[in-house]
Order: sequence, then C-alpha cells, then structure tokens
Amino acid sequence: MIAKSVILQEWNAPRPVHLSLLKGAIQRHIADEQRSDLWSPLPPQGWKSCARSLDTPGFPKKSSGYIQVFLDGGLNQQRMGICDAVAVAKILNATLVIPYLEENSVWKDSSSFEDIFDVEHFIGALKYDIPVVRELPKELSWSTRQYYAVAIRATRIKTAPLHASMNWYLENALPVLQSYGIAAIAPFSHRLGFDNMPEDIQRLRCKVNFHALTFVPHINALGDALVKRLRRPVHSSMSTGGGYLREMVDELLDRETGKFVALHLRFDKDMAAHSACDFGGGKAERLALAKYRQVIWQGRVTNSQFTDEELRSQGRCPLTPEEIGLLLAALGFDSNTRLYLASHKVYGGEARISALRKLFPQMDDKKSLASREELSKVDGKASLLAAVDYYVSMQSDVFISASPGNMHNALVGHRTYENLKTIRPSMTLLSQLFLNKSLPWAEFEQAVRFGHKNRQGQIRLRKPKQSIYTYPLPDCMCEA
Repeated sequence: MIAKSVILQEWNAPRPVHLSLLKGAIQRHIADEQRSDLWSPLPPQGWKSCARSLDTPGFPKKSSGYIQVFLDGGLNQQRMGICDAVAVAKILNATLVIPYLEENSVWKDSSSFEDIFDVEHFIGALKYDIPVVRELPKELSWSTRQYYAVAIRATRIKTAPLHASMNWYLENALPVLQSYGIAAIAPFSHRLGFDNMPEDIQRLRCKVNFHALTFVPHINALGDALVKRLRRPVHSSMSTGGGYLREMVDELLDRETGKFVALHLRFDKDMAAHSACDFGGGKAERLALAKYRQVIWQGRVTNSQFTDEELRSQGRCPLTPEEIGLLLAALGFDSNTRLYLASHKVYGGEARISALRKLFPQMDDKKSLASREELSKVDGKASLLAAVDYYVSMQSDVFISASPGNMHNALVGHRTYENLKTIRPSMTLLSQLFLNKSLPWAEFEQAVRFGHKNRQGQIRLRKPKQSIYTYPLPDCMCEA
C-alpha cells in the first residue's frame, strides 16, 4: 500500500518555482520595435553552403566490398551515424548497405531506415559519391544482425574506438573487406572523428546530412499540414464522424500572423533522472527519480554526486518548461506568440507545462494540430514522431531548445547551414539568474536580453573535436 502511495505521489502537480518572475512575465509589456527584431530573419553572414556535389562518378568502378553498420540511439544519433557510414564507405572505396537501425531501449521503436528516410532519394543523391544498395547479394545474405548476435564472427568489427581516424579504418577495416568482401561494424555510433579529415570527406558528410537524408513523403506531408496550421490562427473542431480538424482563419490578423517558434522540449523521465537535478516536484519526485537512476544506470550517474545548487551553478541542469517560458518572455515574445512544442512525453504531464502554457496560451503540438487519422502512421513510433518534429522545426521562424542533446545539436547545425534564426540558451547565465530568488523581473529581463544578444543564429566556427553536424563552418560552408 505504501509503495502504491509513493507511485501516485510521483505525479503530484509540480508547482511553479519562480513565482515572482512568473508574475512579472505575465504582466510584461513589449515594444513594437523589439517584437519586429525578434521575428526578422537573419541577414546574410558572408557564408554559403558548399556541400560537395558531383555530376560524374567519383569512385572507382570496382568496389572493395560491402560495409554494414548497425546503429543504436534515437533518430538524430542514428542520423549522424548514417552520415559517418557514408564517409567510411568512401574512405574504404566500399559499397554501403542501407544502415540497420537498432530498436532503442528507451523509446522502444523498431522503425527501419526505409520507414523514416526516402531510400530512393538517398541512393540517387549519392550515386556519384559511393555505391549504395538496399540489401546484400544472395551469396552474402547470411550477414545479418542475428548472425552477429550469437557468436564471434571474423567479418564483424567491434573494436572501432570513439572518433576513430581515417587511418584506423584503412588499417583495421580494409583488410577484413579484402579478405571476406564484407565488413559489419557494430557498435558504430560516434566511431568517426571530426579532425584531420580530408575536405572531400567532410563535405560528403554534410551532403548526406543536409541533402541526401530526407524523410519519407507521408512525414513531409504531415509536417507541411502542421506548418500550414501554425502559420495562421486555427480553431480545431472535431466532427463526431470523421474526426477531421476544421480550420477557420481569424479575421483579425496581427503583424506576427504566419510566424511561429518551435520549442524542442525534452523533459522525459529518462532525462530528468539522468540530470540528477531537482525540478520542484517535492520529496516523492526526488525519490522516484533516484530509484529510476539506480534501476537504469546502477548508480553510474556522475551528476548524482553533486547538489542541485552545484549542478545549477555549473549550468548542468536542463531548463524546465517554466524556465524556458521565462526565457522566451524575457527575450520579448508575447502571449500571442504561436509556439510549437516539439517533444516526446513530458515528465509530470500537463501540470509540468502549465506555467509555460500560462505565458504562451497559443501553444500547440502534433496532437492538438492533427486528427487521429492524420497521426495514425506515426503514433506510438518515437522515431517517426521525432522526424515530424524535426521537419516542423526546420520550417519555423525561430527555433529554441530547452537542453543540449542530439535533437538540439542536429537542428542547430542544420539551421546554421540554412542561415535560420536559432536561439541558443546560455545555460550558465540562466542558472545563475534562476538561483537568485530575489531578482526582480526587470533585472532578469535585462540580463537575459544582454546575455543572448549574440546567441540568436550568429554563425560560429567549429573548434577541434566539435561535431560538423552542429558546427558546419568551415568544413561545409564557403565564403559567399
């Protein structure tokens, strides 16, 4: 009975933590000039995309063999793995087999490459870079995921180090290819480095990421429908028969009509527990997250050795829905802002996002914008749902993420490549501001605006060891 009580208490409504700031944000006044600046697109920054594009075959006629990769993680980790797989195939002069996507242990989604990405476009976009095949020839059809799961196999490469060099693959993978005609690399995520790579390999990786990887038509169609509904005020009315969303254009259109912000809000239980931060849900929530940490990671969570205040002062706690709402309000977004919530399940449910909704009542997500019938092909499939969020986020006028992660990194890089406005929260600054419980709204607002003046899409050069998928300059961009 006690255990049941604790489980129920875990979902007690979390209360707002920053009441004084929340009150100030609700009463805020935003000048017309500031609103105009917020929505204005980024000016040209002197760079343009220059991902490698060939119109004649750029590989020898004879392939050295077939490369297979088995990719774990969520959608965007797998996306980066696909780009790296193409690069490794190019390095080894090999033929790439369409990558195998492992079922993710957290999201429980078994969607395949073909379920998410347009295979024909992928193969066609790379036809002059590397040969790509859907499946192995009959004589090699024995090389499957199941084949490698039951025993040690000579054709499997399982020792690729994180961020391996090009020479590592030439010295360790090429001999396997030459001996057997096939090499299966697993694990493969993050198994190709970003430094000391030839220019053509770097640009090929960006070509894959930003041009060759497009979603299947039904994901694009759903994404387009959601964007259309976000770009004009709608009232949803579900008919009792078909359950279709009826759209009615509001006659009173203001100057921001047609524009929207995409907010990536990853606040699931897995993330909340792994951060080891306190999110205001009381003792029951702290105990529930501590237990979850122990079950999933057996205590191997580095953050758990620090106090919540220590973690926050170091900027290591993801922003809560309440905090990301306060950030947006301080930057100048008003209560009429159309907000698209790109997220999976939010830990704590609607109660967790109540403060955010109070600040931005025109907040929508996939379920509020589309009918059950429209969502039927993606519902319950985390990778497909994430793909829809990615697509909509790329179409938004402004994008912001509440915490670093693969989705954040992928979209920051892609939007940088396309020169789209992207707000990157300063976690260290915000943590310090939120720790000051006596800070007046006016001072918070001023500090936020000053601290984010140059964090709204201004282009940044990639530093050593940083990912080209997050920082595509200078590897994949040229001076305009």
